[in-house]
Amino acid sequence: MVEKIKEFLMMTLGTILMSVGIYFFKFPNNFSTGGVSGISVLLGKISPVLSAGSFVLIINIALLLIGFIFVGKGFGFKTVYCSMLMSVLIYILEIICPLAKPLTSQPLLELIFAIFLPAAGSAILFNLGASTGGTDIVAMIIKKYASINISKALFCSDFIIVMLVFIVFGVETWLFSLLGFLAKVFMVNNILESFNMSKYCTVITAPQHADEISHYITHTLRKSATRSDAYTGVFQNEPKSVFLTALTRKQAMLLKNHVKSIDPKSFVVMSNTSEIIGKGFREVV
Repeated sequence: MVEKIKEFLMMTLGTILMSVGIYFFKFPNNFSTGGVSGISVLLGKISPVLSAGSFVLIINIALLLIGFIFVGKGFGFKTVYCSMLMSVLIYILEIICPLAKPLTSQPLLELIFAIFLPAAGSAILFNLGASTGGTDIVAMIIKKYASINISKALFCSDFIIVMLVFIVFGVETWLFSLLGFLAKVFMVNNILESFNMSKYCTVITAPQHADEISHYITHTLRKSATRSDAYTGVFQNEPKSVFLTALTRKQAMLLKNHVKSIDPKSFVVMSNTSEIIGKGFREVV
């Protein structure tokens, strides 16, 4: 229960960071680096009635509905919660803290915060397996129904949005937006690359715990492992069982916690890997 509350609070913190970065730094400077916030900046300028915050709310609700239709419940509670929280926060900020101009007279400084705060929020959400929806939902739909490269598709759509800044806001804002877009692309590419990141785990434990760990890996985590009982710990000259397995990051954390709970003296070694070829990961056709 405590872990669930902690996770919920961290999701809220990540979403707040994104909302603050978008509202206080992107919107007043008209920085459009793609995504839902970028589209909303453009539409908010063109529309005589609705603000950018209103468009964030409308677009995210529409994308969630489209996601439920085409993807189903694949993006789950976390995406719905974070998407709606961000949309509502930005909408409320427009009401309680209206901004007629940027916070400072230094657009480059504000661009840094416009990129850094949402990136920090995205990193927190990403580590929790959550997102604020938006173009992530579009990516899910593309992944389900087409074989095109998701990162290239999102890059092209965001690039078009950035190009429209030149028409709507002029060359100076466009150059700042282009700079922000390139910085965002660098970070997004790293995040997309980490989607395939898994954990290679080595578990060294006492033989009496080996069967329970085997059962946990195969039945709870629904993965396989290679087990050897022919090892001896050289320090205390005691027999050891060793497991080699490849898991997702979440599964690796679950395995680590389970192993340490039943054998506090065990060793769990985990390393990152993005190239795991085999059943349950990536197959070579």
